[in-house]
Amino acid sequence: RLPEQQKMSESPLSWFRGVYLPPALHPLNKTFVKGGEWQDIDSTQEKRRAFLQDFCRKYNSRKKLQTHLVHLVSRIYVEDRHKVLYCEVPKAGCSNWKRVLMVLSGLAASANNISHEDVHYGKHLRKLDSYDLKGIYTRLNMYTKFIFVRDPMERLVSAFRDKFEHPNSYYHPVFGKAIIKKYRHNADEEALKTGSGVKFKEFIQYLLDSHRPVGMDIHWEQVSKLCYPCLINYDFIGKFETLEEDANYFLQLVGAPANLKFPKFKDRHSSDERTSTEVVRQYLKKLSKEERQLTYDFYYLDYLMFNYTSP
Repeated sequence: RLPEQQKMSESPLSWFRGVYLPPALHPLNKTFVKGGEWQDIDSTQEKRRAFLQDFCRKYNSRKKLQTHLVHLVSRIYVEDRHKVLYCEVPKAGCSNWKRVLMVLSGLAASANNISHEDVHYGKHLRKLDSYDLKGIYTRLNMYTKFIFVRDPMERLVSAFRDKFEHPNSYYHPVFGKAIIKKYRHNADEEALKTGSGVKFKEFIQYLLDSHRPVGMDIHWEQVSKLCYPCLINYDFIGKFETLEEDANYFLQLVGAPANLKFPKFKDRHSSDERTSTEVVRQYLKKLSKEERQLTYDFYYLDYLMFNYTSP
């Protein structure tokens, strides 16, 4: 027990350092699922969940993460009507998932009419860390928790293309200027002033640098550090590679309206070619063999956790 004076002076959050949420595997509630066409997707889903649990059992082995509970859940969005928690993984369908959550919660009639600005800057959806500790624990224990992931290298290249190959009023001045200044020899004045035109090789140098000139960003942070899949038991693991079928199966699982389907449209830069395996290969050619290996090592846990094949 803490002395009363110490109790009052400490933040309640400090009591939750070293929190450990065991990755017990609970059966999915399939009450709402109608029709036999979901059988293959359901089978794949059970294999993914079992694979992640097995990995976490081997990798975690009684380890505790020394962090606050509130930090663990800072990327998780809450939809109370259908009792779901969604951990946001950027570049893995997250914009359209937020649109769907807005429809589920009654904030919008259709996912197709919600702008990119409304999705990301409208502050319509609540995150789990905005609740008190009782609210956080209740939802973690009672709600259906889901995550959608993507091949780590595809996600990385997609993030680079989105943030650095198109005009961007945040990523160019904040990240671009710092990257060009540190990693480009004889950079011209215009590049140093605007931060535009970052090369993929320079971006990778920044990513792998233990003394980065500017911090990490959620668009290329590892999923293991965004969503803590070995500490939070996700009931559903979707993949970007099978996004549409996984998403529509999940919507059935949680009893979403029958007319709500996962949006098919590309959120931004719709004329661009999608970041495919072939596109990724072209970008990786710009790196040395050592840089490619180190980039894979950086995402090593994500590859293992979600059973992706190394490139």
